[in-house]
Amino acid sequence: MNVTGQTVRSLLFAFAWGGRETEGEQAKERLANGRSTLGSAFGITPFVRGLCGALAVLAVTVLAPLPALAAKYAAIVVDARTGEVLHEENADTLTYPASLTKMMTLYLTFDALDSGRLRLDQALPVSAWAEAQSPTKLGLRAGKTLRVEQAILGLVTKSANDASVVLAEALGGSEAKFAEMMTRKARELGMRNTVFRNSNGLPNMEQLTTARDFSILSRAMLSDHSRYYPYFSRRAFVYGGRSLNNHNRLMSRYEGMDGIKTGYTVASGFNLAASAVRDGRRLVAVVLGGKSAASRDARMEAILDRAFDKPSRGSEAPVVARAGDEDTPRATAKGRPPARPETIAQLASTVSTPAAVRPPARARDEDADSPKADGSKWGVQVGAFSTREASKRALTQATKQAPFLLRAAKPAVTPVKSNGSTVYRARMVGLDEGTARKVCSELTRSGHRCVPVSLNEKL
Repeated sequence: MNVTGQTVRSLLFAFAWGGRETEGEQAKERLANGRSTLGSAFGITPFVRGLCGALAVLAVTVLAPLPALAAKYAAIVVDARTGEVLHEENADTLTYPASLTKMMTLYLTFDALDSGRLRLDQALPVSAWAEAQSPTKLGLRAGKTLRVEQAILGLVTKSANDASVVLAEALGGSEAKFAEMMTRKARELGMRNTVFRNSNGLPNMEQLTTARDFSILSRAMLSDHSRYYPYFSRRAFVYGGRSLNNHNRLMSRYEGMDGIKTGYTVASGFNLAASAVRDGRRLVAVVLGGKSAASRDARMEAILDRAFDKPSRGSEAPVVARAGDEDTPRATAKGRPPARPETIAQLASTVSTPAAVRPPARARDEDADSPKADGSKWGVQVGAFSTREASKRALTQATKQAPFLLRAAKPAVTPVKSNGSTVYRARMVGLDEGTARKVCSELTRSGHRCVPVSLNEKL
């Protein structure tokens, strides 16, 4: 491994800032006790430990003169269906994401599963760099392998830093290149103030985000990867004979909560991105910079309670239009795929968001014009809605956001039937692939959901 200035900076920063994913004050005490035991075993005196710490901080100051951000409280609550902001405080303040970072690692992993680049049962190699990651981790050993589904569950429950690097290296070739992929995806989703430098959230002063940006990622996870979202509801994961409990304690006591991810470093404070559904209404919320796990959780409960008491302005419910059996994930090692709602109505109540997702298998564009023979066999999908009128309004809004790129496109509202229910898929068709991707880039920058679709596929 080449040792660069960035590598040294990151390692020293991690040493100086105590970058460890933990939950609660007891975990911090265990960490302190472990350091004390290690020092005693090697005859390291308090003076030497203090000197090493001072030198590390000095080195960080020299190598990375960027100002350190103090952990500052920030929060946001958003209606997952409409995007309406129901509460916000310091939502655009820059801070460190800690292990919320793993949400983007998982998002890209789910992308790879959908595209066939990964399989749930695929064995991935463990590198020396993955083994060397700081706790919390699964304790992987270089030269061994880890199945993709095990890595996913390791991230969701244990927040395993080593498993995160295994996924990053499999998809990006190296963790640094994968971090570049993460940042590009963040921009595509509309996360304007987020920069990733690693896959797991271990301390790096250049890895920054905001509460608003992670609310965007939370909604994108629900809409784009609803079939994998049940992984975030797993309470525990057994690996190496150990049962690893999910760090999100609120799932066991807050009504309707079913994910998403916790995070902690000394610099970031206690972070939590969460989603909960009540009476068919789903909210996503992000709390950053909590003083403790308990105070962070209490704050999350309070802002969600107040937000659920507020009526939503939106009345039309866009729903995820994945209804085909082919979209069911392959079975897990125990033969059970993540739970999938059986009807569109159930799906709307659990993961209803302004979704623009891949169309269901074997559905037909009944209302769409046939694609032209000149290569204009692409389109963009901006949502799947419960009424035809809502789909038309979404297409009108999309056209206003990208009038030049969509000047030659034609609107197409397609009914999709599944289990006795109907949703209406909203697309603009008659584009080439390059234009379709530019349209989605433009729309996501404006906060809209969009996905390019090929009309050549046999649907």
